[in-house]
Amino acid sequence: MDYKDTLLMPKTDFEMRGKLGEREPLIQKRWEEIKLYEQVLNKNKDNEPFVLHDGPPYANNNIHIGHAFQKTLKDFVLRYQTMMGKYTPYVPGWDTHGLPIENEVTKSGVDRKALTRAEFRKICREYALKQVEVQKNQFKRIGILGDWDNPYLTLDKSYIADQVKVFAGMVEKGIIYKGLKPIYWSPSSESAFAEAEIEYMDKQSKSVFVGFDLLDNKYPNTRLIIWTTTPWTLPANLAVSVHPRFDYVWFKVGEKNYIVVKSLLEKVTTKLNFGNVEILDTFKGETLENMIYQHPFFDRKGPIILGEHVTDEDGTGLVHTAPGHGEDDYFVGKKYNLELLSPVDEKGHMTSEAFQYEGLFYEKANLQIVEDLKTSGHLLFEETITHSYPHDWRTKKPVIFRSTPQWFASISMIKDNLLDAVKGVKWHTSWGELRLTNMLKDRDDWVISRQRVWGVPIPIFYDADGNPILDKKLIDHVANIFEEHGSDAWYEWDVKDLLPNDYPYDEKMSKEVDTMDVWFDSGTSYSILKRRGLSFPADLYLEGSDQYRGWFNSSLTTSVAVDNISPYKEIVSHGFVLDGKGRKMSKSLGNVIDPLVLMKEQGADVLRLWVASVDYESDVRISNEMMKQVSESYRKIRNTFRFMLGVLDGFNPSNDYIGWSMRGQLNRVMTDKYYELATKVNKSYENYKFLEVTREIIPFVVNDLSAFYLDYTKDSLYCDSDNDFERRAIQSTIYDILLGLLKLLTPIIPHTTSEAYQSLQYKNYDDVYLEKMPLGGKLKEPKLQSNFDHFDKLRTNVLKHLELARDAKLIGKSLEAHLEIKVDQVTFDALEYLDILDKLDKVLIVSSVHVTLSDKNEVNVTKADGHVCARCWNIVKEVNSNDVCSRCQKVLEGLK
Repeated sequence: MDYKDTLLMPKTDFEMRGKLGEREPLIQKRWEEIKLYEQVLNKNKDNEPFVLHDGPPYANNNIHIGHAFQKTLKDFVLRYQTMMGKYTPYVPGWDTHGLPIENEVTKSGVDRKALTRAEFRKICREYALKQVEVQKNQFKRIGILGDWDNPYLTLDKSYIADQVKVFAGMVEKGIIYKGLKPIYWSPSSESAFAEAEIEYMDKQSKSVFVGFDLLDNKYPNTRLIIWTTTPWTLPANLAVSVHPRFDYVWFKVGEKNYIVVKSLLEKVTTKLNFGNVEILDTFKGETLENMIYQHPFFDRKGPIILGEHVTDEDGTGLVHTAPGHGEDDYFVGKKYNLELLSPVDEKGHMTSEAFQYEGLFYEKANLQIVEDLKTSGHLLFEETITHSYPHDWRTKKPVIFRSTPQWFASISMIKDNLLDAVKGVKWHTSWGELRLTNMLKDRDDWVISRQRVWGVPIPIFYDADGNPILDKKLIDHVANIFEEHGSDAWYEWDVKDLLPNDYPYDEKMSKEVDTMDVWFDSGTSYSILKRRGLSFPADLYLEGSDQYRGWFNSSLTTSVAVDNISPYKEIVSHGFVLDGKGRKMSKSLGNVIDPLVLMKEQGADVLRLWVASVDYESDVRISNEMMKQVSESYRKIRNTFRFMLGVLDGFNPSNDYIGWSMRGQLNRVMTDKYYELATKVNKSYENYKFLEVTREIIPFVVNDLSAFYLDYTKDSLYCDSDNDFERRAIQSTIYDILLGLLKLLTPIIPHTTSEAYQSLQYKNYDDVYLEKMPLGGKLKEPKLQSNFDHFDKLRTNVLKHLELARDAKLIGKSLEAHLEIKVDQVTFDALEYLDILDKLDKVLIVSSVHVTLSDKNEVNVTKADGHVCARCWNIVKEVNSNDVCSRCQKVLEGLK
């Protein structure tokens, strides 16, 4: 007889090799066929809702690792809340307007100037919709379930209508106004930019110290020394600002006199290489107010004015003031009734108001102005410096401050309400509240108009005199037109056709041509919750840390402005994904990790396991080497699942299940360990601590299960009779733990848990996702665990001595060992309590053990003496004529 055929070896169709790149799409296809998303919604439809509102990614090109990272984090939350019984609908969204799409369309060969606005917008729309479909399929490939057939798009008619109604609500409250003030302007994009669209990067600039000739008899033959890194703004200079309470000095160098702030005198004179400095007078800045100076290269005179914004940290304490090119300059200029001169056009070229510099790009004007100052003798010093400077976040090129008529949303009107709303939000990222609060405190009025074509029109009419008509009812009427006919109607219809029938019409009326800032688009996305009957405010917004200045900010602003409430109850934010060395990913560095390639080669579940294995609150790293480590962790989990499924072959919980109280002590210990694990994992999921989830589960799987419990129970599972009580007790324990682990890991690796669940011979649902998340609970018998801890210390000592015996060639496999063990009273009592004194050979996977009581714990390993059973491979005192032990002989007799 071949005894191998009599062993109850594991049997399962759950394969060792995951082949996730091939298998996952098939699993996802099955989810669609059984309508899994719809099933879980229907199952929980009458329960408490949980709404995670999806921040819309931009619909342009393939998803990158940052997209995959963020969407996976969201899916962890959605799956957990669903399995906790919450009604958890997920409506994915896309941001579909703006400059990048215009650029892509233009790059494809479309001549924007040869088309009408409506024609160009149609092409942009078609491009955006194609990009949405591409990204949709890529997000689904990650394993994310949601209402993919009905996402929200910022180009949808209904979405735009809701957005315009929010705008109308802000108009009604007087928050929207048109004004002329300096704003961020991108010459490369030819559009105004909001602060949220600005990135700071290093830039080289001309740093110059310039002498302005003072025209005042009190300080004859004197020059005011100003410092600037933007010489191109000097054509717009209308004043010089000083701080009223700073001390200034009038000093002489050679034949010329100068004025600077006293605290910077030494620094400035050193920089300008001034020798033999003679101080003539010291006075407060207010002394200089309204004195007149001569512009260095124009026939223009300007006043000295007082400004609290002046500092004495850098420069000279005298600030070149161009109200059309700076925020502080604007406010102080307004106080002194200075005009808003901004001689730069939308492309960054100097206008006729810059006289001889007309037509020069502002950076070329920079160089020419410096040369002219040098020629005239007004240039006191020049150098090139590298400093942090605002850039267009799309084109990565520098922006400028430029005054143009723009539409604004007044932040100052609602700032207190915004700050109060922030206090009512639950923050899961410790610094999140402080960060947003500080941003709001420092935030100026929001520039919401853009000089673009592909966007939501600002639905404002102008009367016959060119004055804007700010009428909520009129704007609501336009919103209704947009909902029925689309926003292209704004450009295709005449003014008369856009007005209500009873509205007085004048042929000289006109309409605004600017579009809304795309942050206004996405910032009103919470309206989709109201439109679709979902709970508002949303329970959670989960996005990258850059959204404190972006979506978190714009959503809060529009919601508080209209509804006086935050659109989110909780905020979770994550860092950026960097390469293995902590560098930003770029094609030029060749360090880009493509999630699509990664999923094809290793699988979405491996990618998801990586997401759950990093501290997402900070910037995270990913590399091929790191993914190998994650793959190894995945392999261990998968192989453990496979073994557990295999040894449950033929186990029917309805007939064979043995309850906790009857299982025997070690089986109860393992069940208790699992309950304790489930408790910790639930708490971690609840607090969005996914790293803690994997840190709890993986050691349990690798150490408690694979290395201990599943290892020592193989003897009983393989060699005992099919219906042996101890074997059924072990199977019952494994069944509980396996089913529990599949549920606990479903938010993280749903494809694998779904596949393993299908391999269970007895189950209650179409998919594990329809199961409820195990809650765990307190230890049923704490004394069991404390006694097990004493045994575990003994086992660790035994494993160490077995390894030493192997190294000394005393034994090969551990079954060849006999152990002489001395234990203290505490350990002895623990072994008795666990009822394993006479089972230590099985539990320690050796052939025999002799235990004696001592005052200390000692382990001695010798070669076991006896005969090897031909069936179970244990060394026993005697075997029968068929070379099997008495246990195996009974099993064999039962098979006859």
